[in-house]
Amino acid sequence: MPCSFSKQEQVLQLVKGLNNQISPKFERCTGISASRYELLYQLYKTAEINQSTLQKAVNIDGAAITRHLKQLEADGMVTRRRNPADNRVIFVSLTQQGREQIVGYRKENVGFVTQMLNDFTTEEVDTLSDMLTRMQHNIIDY
Repeated sequence: MPCSFSKQEQVLQLVKGLNNQISPKFERCTGISASRYELLYQLYKTAEINQSTLQKAVNIDGAAITRHLKQLEADGMVTRRRNPADNRVIFVSLTQQGREQIVGYRKENVGFVTQMLNDFTTEEVDTLSDMLTRMQHNIIDY
């Protein structure tokens, strides 16, 4: 008996397939992974943030954020320092080099997104954004 997906299951397959295509193409276009881009962008929006808050903002696990930050620190893009009042807390900030890099990455990101949404009307982009946001809210506590 042939197996066929329901329309809802097809949506999931399309979203998964799109994500699998976007990740490597985004990295090839911008020169950085989407996870690291999001980390750097969050840091760009603030002077300094503690690592735990940053982890929640980008929604990745503790080990992954530590790996990313360690590499970004080695690349001279971020600095980390312990809170003198509580040694368990680590503050993270962008270096000047990191600030300059994220500006370049943002330009590449704009080009990537423009190409990805080519031929979409403003209304279609708004509708798509609303639907994806609803999907995200629907599974947040699943």
